[in-house]
Amino acid sequence: MQDAFAYCAELVRAADRDRYLAALFAPSCHRDALHALYAFNIEVARVRDAAPQALAGEIRLQWWTDVLRGERPGEARANPVAAALLAALERYDLASDTLIDLIDAHRFDLYDEPMARLADLEAYAGRTSSALFALAAQILAGSGQDAVTVPAGKAYAIAALLHAFPLHAARHQLYVPVELLERYGVRTADVFAGRASAGLDAALAELRTFARGHLHAVRACIAELPTEALPALLPTATVRSALDRLEQSQAFSPDELALWRRQWLIWRAAHNPARIAN
Repeated sequence: MQDAFAYCAELVRAADRDRYLAALFAPSCHRDALHALYAFNIEVARVRDAAPQALAGEIRLQWWTDVLRGERPGEARANPVAAALLAALERYDLASDTLIDLIDAHRFDLYDEPMARLADLEAYAGRTSSALFALAAQILAGSGQDAVTVPAGKAYAIAALLHAFPLHAARHQLYVPVELLERYGVRTADVFAGRASAGLDAALAELRTFARGHLHAVRACIAELPTEALPALLPTATVRSALDRLEQSQAFSPDELALWRRQWLIWRAAHNPARIAN
């Protein structure tokens, strides 16, 4: 089993640097479970990249659902991420239903149907990113941290989706809600063609403001977060700076926070929790 956890740690280090760095501030006794959770998230979130055809993606997601329902024990034991995840779920009594709901939310990623409303985007972020924050906090400090984990997850997800906007547009995916684009007179065809416009800039600016609103909600209650749960929230420390960089860049060529700066922001927040949302 230690080999499975080591595999997860290496996967997270390579593919989700924010959470890998944040987990370094967690007690070593909990770190392997965090790595297993985050490795599972990586496997699910990158299904479209691994399986460009929707049917192949559906099969992969269904496999994970079956594993969480206990229907593929032999295959799960042979897969290091699945084996480590199931061990973590049992050790910390985590709800597999939450992860199954996360998988179901990611089915949206497999298709080119655009995100229709802002409420749909918020629900997607809540079922994916917020759920991940909540489970990580539960590993570290038990359940009951939703007042912080829900808005933190939404802010983090929206910032990430805004940064990935050019990639998604190039393959005709649209996470920026159509209702926002229509409000500013932007056609989806123009987005897919890579055409910048004042209307598109305004729509993205409104989405950044929406993300900042969730950061404000985190700021309002971060003092109530148990110290033990802090490492679960540390990736949020990168959001404000990421949004600032996006505000100063072009829609189809967004600036990215340097790795050293992300690392510094996470380190700073680990030593001063008020910095998580500032």
